[in-house]
Amino acid sequence: MTGVPSDDFRLPLDVKPKHYDLTIKTDLSRDVYEGVVKVDLEVKKQTSTIVLNVADLDISDVILHSHALQNEQPDTTRSLDAKSERVTFCFPNALPASSEATLSITFSGKLSGSMMGYYKSSYQHDGSTKSYALTQFEPTAARRAFPCWDEPLLKATFAITMISRADTVNLSNMPAISEEVYTAGVTNVEGDALPALFSKLGFHHEDQVKDEWKITRFLTSPPMSTYIVAYANGRFSYIEGSYKSPLSGAIRPLRVYSTPDVIHQTQYALEVKAKVIPYYEQIFDIEYPLPKLDTLVAHDFDAGAMENWGLITGRTSAFLLDPDRVDVAMRKRVTVFQSHEVAHMWFGNITTMEWWDYLYLNEDKIYPEWKVDSEFISEHLNDALELDAKLSSHPIEVHCPDANQINQIFDSLSYAKAASVLRMLSNHVGKERFLKGVSTYLKKHLYANTITKDLWEGISESTGINVSELMDNWITKTGFPILSVTESKDGIQVRQDRFLETGPAEEKDNQTIWSIPLALLSVDETGKVKVDNIVLDTREASFNIDTGRHLKLNAGTFGVYRVHYSEERLYRITREAAMGDSIFSVKDRIGLVHDAMALAKSGHASVSSALTVVDILKGEQEFLVWDSISRNLHLLVSTWWEHEDITHGLNKFRRDLFVPLVKRLGYEYSTSDSVDISQLRTRAIEQAANAGDPDVVEELQRRFKRYMESGDRAVIPADLFRISIITAVKQGRREEYEFAKALYENPTTPPSESISAMYAMCASQDASCIKDTFPYILNGVRKQDVIYFLLGLQRNHQTRRSSARFVMDNFFELEKRFEGNFSFKDVISGTFCNLSTQVDYERLGDFFKDKDTSRYHYALSQTLEALRASIAWIGRSTRDIADWFVLYNNGRV
Repeated sequence: MTGVPSDDFRLPLDVKPKHYDLTIKTDLSRDVYEGVVKVDLEVKKQTSTIVLNVADLDISDVILHSHALQNEQPDTTRSLDAKSERVTFCFPNALPASSEATLSITFSGKLSGSMMGYYKSSYQHDGSTKSYALTQFEPTAARRAFPCWDEPLLKATFAITMISRADTVNLSNMPAISEEVYTAGVTNVEGDALPALFSKLGFHHEDQVKDEWKITRFLTSPPMSTYIVAYANGRFSYIEGSYKSPLSGAIRPLRVYSTPDVIHQTQYALEVKAKVIPYYEQIFDIEYPLPKLDTLVAHDFDAGAMENWGLITGRTSAFLLDPDRVDVAMRKRVTVFQSHEVAHMWFGNITTMEWWDYLYLNEDKIYPEWKVDSEFISEHLNDALELDAKLSSHPIEVHCPDANQINQIFDSLSYAKAASVLRMLSNHVGKERFLKGVSTYLKKHLYANTITKDLWEGISESTGINVSELMDNWITKTGFPILSVTESKDGIQVRQDRFLETGPAEEKDNQTIWSIPLALLSVDETGKVKVDNIVLDTREASFNIDTGRHLKLNAGTFGVYRVHYSEERLYRITREAAMGDSIFSVKDRIGLVHDAMALAKSGHASVSSALTVVDILKGEQEFLVWDSISRNLHLLVSTWWEHEDITHGLNKFRRDLFVPLVKRLGYEYSTSDSVDISQLRTRAIEQAANAGDPDVVEELQRRFKRYMESGDRAVIPADLFRISIITAVKQGRREEYEFAKALYENPTTPPSESISAMYAMCASQDASCIKDTFPYILNGVRKQDVIYFLLGLQRNHQTRRSSARFVMDNFFELEKRFEGNFSFKDVISGTFCNLSTQVDYERLGDFFKDKDTSRYHYALSQTLEALRASIAWIGRSTRDIADWFVLYNNGRV
């Protein structure tokens, strides 16, 4: 297998861009665009060659104007390196050092469905297919839309002009400053040589001149990196609001744009945006710097959403919320996406990492409600630790010399672990001082580029702590520690070692010593609880503490590590945690469940001890603790999916835990319900149905049948739609499958229901339906939706291996289809991550051994390692689980 190449793909810096004048003409009827880019350059060194980034564009005229030489010269030769996506222009006369020049390039490209660069998205309206165009440039696709210096370090200002048909809407980062209809042969735009430009862009053709076109000019931007440049053209509708700056009192317009068919579902995203911008201005103490902030909802989008400065873009499922079908999960999803992208307007866009090694500096997840800090543990911290528990992991700050490999590092380490490390630091130094340090960092580097030490210096200034020394190994080293706690009558001894999901690390893999905030919770002789902010920066250390009283490391589960206690101490902590007025918080209880199962998987502890922890917590009232329990029981079922006796025992255990909750909470939702109660009801019904409880399954089938017969969505609460349709198709046959398919294909369906329909189709137990699903994935679904189908097929135990074979059989077609996209790494991990035998492992190794895996090297390595860990876990723990269920069923746990 081919690994990540080590060639240096950075551009030479003989010249640097200062300003781009970019004109784009979009022709949606022919799926093409043409443009002219004029780049003002600073000449750092004498040179007669200029190297910049280009991919998938046709270049025609190239003219270089030297201010010092006072001449214009065309290029004499040009060479394109397709692998590095660079073009080199050579000119007859060298540009003098310390001078200025302007490079003008005329280019054209095709609007395809690539979901990168400047691309086409389509939708159904009034019985026909319509299309529009938008950009997605992160991480390195601006070069696919216009020739540029496509690196974050090379910031410049941008003045964008868009030419389009008069009945369309043009959008960009900045607000429009003028818009007028173009009349052939008439120049009515001041101070510009547009007639010659229009001739270059095709307006001399009769078939073009007879159409009505318009010219939209946008305000010049502040300095920004190419990856957050954005523009779009289409027949968009919008809704509008505004916010008042708490810092200056200025009122700025806020809009959400979409196609007309879904504009009624955009109100909530607008409300979230208006709510969080003032909050960010206050915590960063920096006013939002642009005159407006738009959001554009796209039908076809590779990532979830993108923080383009002034023009956020993203999937329908990230920003749409049907006002008539509101469920808690989708409300949270839209809140998270919109809030997260708005936060990037400061932490990423104003101040930008020098190179993609520092990607994690973008990460500043801020959730405005829903106990977000507790939820963070399951949603992000635990996911990051699962991935980082592999030898094939990588540091947060990963060297990324090849721009083509950047897509690979957009994973749980670049986001979730990075955010987790910052959360740990914030808790250790105090949130207020942490945010003050972030504000200091931003203010010192406005419109500039940064490296890691710049952030640490800002936080050090506000805290008086040597943050760089504390955090260095968390950022630059792979992995994280397990803390082993040994007790004596005098106190505890704590030892740190690297944690691996495959078991104790060998000496060669166990060299890092982390500076670990222990957050040691203890109880004094008066019963008062205290938390000591001790830092463990040696292999092991002893602490005097009364072990006869309650104690716990990692209070609040802020630490990026696992904690291993003796079984006796684990149960003692858990029993105390299960008390109604426990000294251990919701966050502590969530962390206990995740740690217990992770330690069972790695062999540091037994699965039976993790199951006992869950059993002790069965009286729990908080949704987020039940959420951690359900995630970990699902992991066990998914791992032992081919062991009928084990899955039978696990499903009975799930029914014992969740059916009582269903009976207590029922199936009806009320506006008076708390978010916790609504989510707990949904999760209990999901778990009971997935575990095969006949009463719950029957109720969901009954409701879905009424919906199929009447078309009345109200018979199924929005929060229960997903589990209802999945259960109905799983238990049904062709009729239910076709109904789900029709829902997916119905453009008026809310995004959450469309995604649910995809998962439902894949849940079918009917062989003929699944047989039809495979070609449908290749030919009938949007490219962005392929991953939903593949994940759905992996959730269905009957289709795990057949879907893996399907991907192998169609691998080259899928690889070509996703060329350059974020999503292909997810196709790899999502398809093969649930296999479970040595034969599977060997077959995968053989399949990929002769392929160039450089685009998905990390994902494949992590998937293979996860498969090895599962094989070892099954071999080590099957008897342990079986024995525990014997005790459990006899009431002896």
